Amino acid sequence: MVAGICAGALVAAVLAAGADNGGTGGYSMRTDARFAPPGAFVPSAAVTYDMELVPAASWIEVRQHMAPVGGATTVGLRVTGMKPGHAYGVHVHTHPCGADPAAAGGHYQHVISSHADHVNPENEVWLDFTADEHGAGAARARHGWGFRQGEAASVVLHDEPGGKGTRVGCFTVPFGWVA
Repeated sequence: MVAGICAGALVAAVLAAGADNGGTGGYSMRTDARFAPPGAFVPSAAVTYDMELVPAASWIEVRQHMAPVGGATTVGLRVTGMKPGHAYGVHVHTHPCGADPAAAGGHYQHVISSHADHVNPENEVWLDFTADEHGAGAARARHGWGFRQGEAASVVLHDEPGGKGTRVGCFTVPFGWVA
């Protein structure tokens, strides 16, 4: 295991990162994992804190594409195995996942501020979705800015959409950044 990421997920992300930048300096990444509870015999980069809303073995995929000029970033999310019909809040967070849901830190913000006006989908990456009747969901966010180096490290699922909610799952993600 490397920095809390299962080797298979890390290798898939690293291979995808260099696969389609065409030498232009852009960045593309795709990584996925199955959720497991903290302390599971087989650890995962995806941790569930609420087995009703994020069942063990449910699946998550995160993709990132960053433009080679200007750093515009698109982040996509797909999930399966979630609670059908449930609305989730999902945000990029500043630290990797841990056994304690608080380990992922706060929301990544383009303009860092504790003021409530900065907690919004324009200043943060929000990937809220409602699981369909089969427990699948998807979301995508695009911003004209990119992440700062080392400041975006995970995607956290919350029990309700919007800027708040209890943390019910977390996925450590190797996000790229603007140089």
